[in-house]
Amino acid sequence: MTQHTFFVTGTDTDVGKTYVSNLLLRELTQRGNSTLGFKPISAGCENTPAGLRNEDALILQSASSIKAEYDHINPIAYAPPIAPHIAAELVGQSITLDTLQTHLKALEAYQADVLLIEGAGGWRLPLNRDGVYLSDFAKHNQMPVILVVGMRLGCLNHAVMSYESIVNDGLNCVGWIANQLSDDMPYYNENLASLQSLIKAPLLAEVAHQSKVSDASGGMKCFAAFDEILSA
Repeated sequence: MTQHTFFVTGTDTDVGKTYVSNLLLRELTQRGNSTLGFKPISAGCENTPAGLRNEDALILQSASSIKAEYDHINPIAYAPPIAPHIAAELVGQSITLDTLQTHLKALEAYQADVLLIEGAGGWRLPLNRDGVYLSDFAKHNQMPVILVVGMRLGCLNHAVMSYESIVNDGLNCVGWIANQLSDDMPYYNENLASLQSLIKAPLLAEVAHQSKVSDASGGMKCFAAFDEILSA
């Protein structure tokens, strides 16, 4: 039985959800947990002899201690690098919550200690034109949420609005992770301090820009709150 399930979302697209999820899976595995990453929906996939393959999903598959089939890790995949609901329409499909629930059951059957579900885009990613969002999937399952904040100009607004939306959906944002998108963000520490005062959830970890990584940690520094969510 899966002990912990977390939904990883971000303040926008390209804020490092996959990079952070990769580090989280490897850190959790190193701590003795069986881990499994799940990328239910992806767009921007490459055609291969084995079928459509998404780079982010392959990273999650590699980082997981449980070696699940690719089609379980990334069951809904589209070639065009566009909004998934538009990509689905182009091939005559519709993404529904029932479909996502079926795929979630397949992942839960692996009985990982930690199941990490990576969202797509930001919190309000449309699944279709009927007003259903990927956040409704997290809401339906009452998943604890980890928010990845891409540290750049504009991150204060994006982070606070994302956090408030998660909370207003009735979900527990168990914490957030600061991901440094550049090695020279002006007033980085001041922005970090502002976010710590504005977001009423703990800072779980801080991820250094890749140019500053010099050891096997991958540049992620975990704080006490990170351990607390696993022991809850």
